Amino acid sequence: MTEISMAQALNAALRDAVKDDDRVLIFGEDVGPLGGVFRVTDGITADFGEERCFDTPLAESGIVGFAVGMAMGGFRPVVEMQFDAFAYPAFEQITSHVAKLRNRTRGALSLPMVIRIPYAGGIGGVEHHCDSSEAYYTHTPGLQVVTPGTPQDAYDLLRDSIDSPDPVIFLEPKCRYWSKETVSFTRDGAAMDRAVVRREGKDVTLIAYGPMVATALESAEAAKAEGWDVEVVDLRSLNPFDDETVTASVRRTGRAVVVHEAAGFGGYGAEVVARVTEQCFHQLHAPVLRVTGLDIPYPPPKLERHQLPDVDRILDTVARLQWNDEPVVAGA
Repeated sequence: MTEISMAQALNAALRDAVKDDDRVLIFGEDVGPLGGVFRVTDGITADFGEERCFDTPLAESGIVGFAVGMAMGGFRPVVEMQFDAFAYPAFEQITSHVAKLRNRTRGALSLPMVIRIPYAGGIGGVEHHCDSSEAYYTHTPGLQVVTPGTPQDAYDLLRDSIDSPDPVIFLEPKCRYWSKETVSFTRDGAAMDRAVVRREGKDVTLIAYGPMVATALESAEAAKAEGWDVEVVDLRSLNPFDDETVTASVRRTGRAVVVHEAAGFGGYGAEVVARVTEQCFHQLHAPVLRVTGLDIPYPPPKLERHQLPDVDRILDTVARLQWNDEPVVAGA
């Protein structure tokens, strides 16, 4: 066990996968000698050779299309889309072919491939570099979608994703690349499709994922000053969704708030709210609320603090959860 950053944990996962399985190949824009924009693939080409980790032309649709062919041929490609919005030129490949090939061939062919996408904001980037695009992928049947909130999960989820027989969209929260914790490489954590309770509490459940997990935990700590005992659930897997863990938490606390960076309208949180409301209706003491990004294109760096959910916005939302059983006022 050693203390490493999330970027280093991802690098370790890729290295171990390449070492353990000759079928694993890593490719994408600048992932070779440079080691990627965020250095996640640092040193892998030097240590394992250009046959295992190599650069591609700047053509995302070509990268994913090539990976489809490689996966059909028995390899396990791991490709990087350099930034979240850079993946959009490959979206047709992902939705029409990656997600559907198993169904199209009635199970004769599967695509064991991972598409790594650094996503979300918090790094002082601009539009095309800070999108939260998870809803596009979770809405597409045939894709597994996961996102780590901690360095340990970065290692475990990436190893599990590479081992999966089906395609995985692996969303890496850029603003957490430099967060550190002690990481074990034993792979004995929660299963890939399970959520986990990061902090136990009895008054309200904060449901978060990816970059917002740390923010939710910080909010839970700050909530003690207001007299609230807050539970934090890290979804980890966005599709498939772990109803069991999430609803068990909400039934215990009776209140819930969903937190994510993406825009609120049509966002992933709306699906979470719907599922929780349908399954926990009789245990809820207040409507399930959301804290999200604004319904605007991603703002310039000096303004992004207004876009991102923070502790104050989360605690303000928790305060609206009818703690005195007051009636809901329309438009309030």
